[in-house]
Amino acid sequence: MKKGISLGFNLLLVSVLFVSGTLAQDSPQWHLPKGAKARLGKGTISAIAYSPDGNLLAVGASIGVWIYDVHTGAELELLTGHTAEIESLAFSPDGNILASGGRWSDRTIRLWDVATWKLKAILTGHTSRIADMAFSPDSTTLASASGDRTVRLWDVRTGQHKATLAGHIGTAHSVAFSPDGTTLASAGGYNDETVRLWDASTGEIKAILTGHTSNVYSVVFSPDGTIVASGSSRIDGTVRLWDAQTGKPITTLTGHTNWESNIAFSPAGTMLATGGGANDDTIQLWHITGELKATLRHTGSIGNIAFSPDGATLASENGGKVQLWDATTGQFKATFADHTGGGSDVVFSPAGTIFAGGSGNAVQLWDAATWQPKGSLTGHTDTVQTIAFSPDGKTLASGSADYTVRLWDVTTAQLKTILIGHEEGVASVAFSPDGTTLATGGGLWDETLRLWDVATGQQYATFMWNRSDITSAAFSPDGTILAASGSNNEIQLWDPVTGEHKATLRGPRDFIRDIAFSPDGRTLAAGSQDIATANRDNTAWLWDVPSRQLKATLAAHRSNVSGVAFSPDGGTLATGGSDKTVRLWDVSTGQVKTTLIGHTASINSVAFSPDGTTLAAGGYDNTVLLWELTPTTQPSPLGDVNRDGVVDTLDLTLVGSNLGRTGQNNADLNGDGLVDILDLVKVASMFSETTIPTAPIAFLSSENGERNSSPHLNRDTVQVWVDLARTADDGSLTFRRGIANLEALLAMLTPVETALLPNYPNPFNPETWIPYRLAHSTDVTLTIYDTKGAPVRQLDLGYQPAGYYTNRATAAYWDGCNESGERVASGVYFYSLSAGNYSATRKMLILK
Repeated sequence: MKKGISLGFNLLLVSVLFVSGTLAQDSPQWHLPKGAKARLGKGTISAIAYSPDGNLLAVGASIGVWIYDVHTGAELELLTGHTAEIESLAFSPDGNILASGGRWSDRTIRLWDVATWKLKAILTGHTSRIADMAFSPDSTTLASASGDRTVRLWDVRTGQHKATLAGHIGTAHSVAFSPDGTTLASAGGYNDETVRLWDASTGEIKAILTGHTSNVYSVVFSPDGTIVASGSSRIDGTVRLWDAQTGKPITTLTGHTNWESNIAFSPAGTMLATGGGANDDTIQLWHITGELKATLRHTGSIGNIAFSPDGATLASENGGKVQLWDATTGQFKATFADHTGGGSDVVFSPAGTIFAGGSGNAVQLWDAATWQPKGSLTGHTDTVQTIAFSPDGKTLASGSADYTVRLWDVTTAQLKTILIGHEEGVASVAFSPDGTTLATGGGLWDETLRLWDVATGQQYATFMWNRSDITSAAFSPDGTILAASGSNNEIQLWDPVTGEHKATLRGPRDFIRDIAFSPDGRTLAAGSQDIATANRDNTAWLWDVPSRQLKATLAAHRSNVSGVAFSPDGGTLATGGSDKTVRLWDVSTGQVKTTLIGHTASINSVAFSPDGTTLAAGGYDNTVLLWELTPTTQPSPLGDVNRDGVVDTLDLTLVGSNLGRTGQNNADLNGDGLVDILDLVKVASMFSETTIPTAPIAFLSSENGERNSSPHLNRDTVQVWVDLARTADDGSLTFRRGIANLEALLAMLTPVETALLPNYPNPFNPETWIPYRLAHSTDVTLTIYDTKGAPVRQLDLGYQPAGYYTNRATAAYWDGCNESGERVASGVYFYSLSAGNYSATRKMLILK
């Protein structure tokens, strides 16, 4: 524990804790951000401090400072205002003031009136995090240690800066006043490794204590002021005791494998408690002579530790809980404050009745109607990084940094099976739409996407990436595509049945963090991080799945986009960013509809409830915020298969691509259980007068040349539909209108003349696309020439039907290489199209 924190406990507190076990959160709706309806979790614990009278416990968290009644465990107040996690806390000895210091970008100290919990002052001046604070014994001065390598002294009454103590060449990690208030001790960090003793009244250096060989994280005086204790990190691995008057070393305590936390003297000064850091997970109790008395096995790394005033109880925190120990026997007593959150990944069950969130090594479950806890799924030995419900909602899969995937029975909360095979942490899990297959993605040293039989738990397929860890995986809604993203700028698409690699989607940024299919399966969204331009606009991308073309870039976040999710109607995309915001986008326009602000740390994951009325966002602040949304009330018109509000050729292609499919399907307009020509004609009959363009250019986008917005809509396909419709024609108005619209569409899809179009991009490096259109079916060849007329590359495109070959999926593609596969030099080149009796030549430029 950092200097100056004492505990007051009594038998009533202990009896309450033992009866109740872990105290539940009483106030999930305190100080909610605008528009949020609930908060799950109270934020990661980063500091604790007890009031001098022992009645109050202040818990610094990632969302603010929680104030607890020590005797009952009741939450009394939540102090908010810091814009980042709380780094340090200290009560004044007279009990009137609580000081809180911010971490990372906050860099402020806030002084709170304990009687009213009103903010008294904000102290600014440090240029880095507030690592530790301590009040002078008379409560008139506050000392603060910072990552800016300084210790500052403040007048508590006025809030004015009194002095700056500079000398540490690394972070000033800890400060402590001597019991008589004459000396201030400070601990130095990287490249410093010293303890410095200052004259508290003049700011003059009195002594520099050397001997540690790594960062000194904690410093504290013994109650009688004769000893200074300092704790260092694992490279050093010691706690050292010094004579406070002479600065001479007294003894060195060794035993922890990683210190990095805090130390505390018992009130009598006969015992010293030390806490281990990451991968140590122990508290050790020492006699002042250096004899190890007991080792307490902690659950997780130890943050702050402190003795009760009578020396009988020791309190500790590990980021998620405050725990109590018998200081004499070393036995665990109880958990006082449980800040279990659930923000690493969040997901609703398919029925919308259960909400789940990853929290540390467990998965937390809540009732989605009342937001009360339903229990937790425990067993993983490392952080749960990803979770997913099966389509029937009966099974939950959790992937962990412990290299395993676990399948849980949601009803009983019991473990069903453990899937073992990955050689690195599991970053993504996804069920197939029929629930029979689970896809799991491995980390950097694994680089595999594995398929498992959910019923047997057996692995039956492995897709190798070999260049990247897998950050996210998703099945298309119809189960025909398995997509996976990596820590490069690629998304790979596979056929999950045959294992055939279908396509690679490349984005303009460096790192894809999350992907999601739209409900109709036609759009794939991805969230990205631009490593090269950190802290600038990072983006979400939308790809058209049938054409494999990037159709929109959504830029508004100021940092990484870590989570993406489509609303159930497909009209809204939610993105969560490292800039602590959630943004809701109109998918059709690519415009931001609203921005949700409330998290105090990066957002990991976003999820819509099945009815679209609630959005959940989980963050690194170890909380989940729930936002009330207004669902879309205007029904889609009949025939609007993709639910975009209009019946057009996109709906026609969806029905056409599902012809012959049985069972429940949006393309089955008449509800007879079969998608057939009757459904296709019905959609065609509902076209408005403006749906069928009068000229081909109206059906194409001018972005990067011309781009066919319905890649499966070619002349031959529509001719088949016309023939089927004529055969089934029953003379009704629906058939007459439908056939007429299909014939108009067929005419539109047949170019009046063959043409070679400008390549795009131009100039280019290293690749380009060459579009063209054919008035008649014919063999097509495209040849690249240099300026001397010598052939560089010939592309034999084969026999092609009449139509438009203008998007990136259909246009001719040149990678800038010659016939030998070598990159050609910069300069002017010519490309010539030969199609039956037609030939034409155009110019292009490679610019490197």
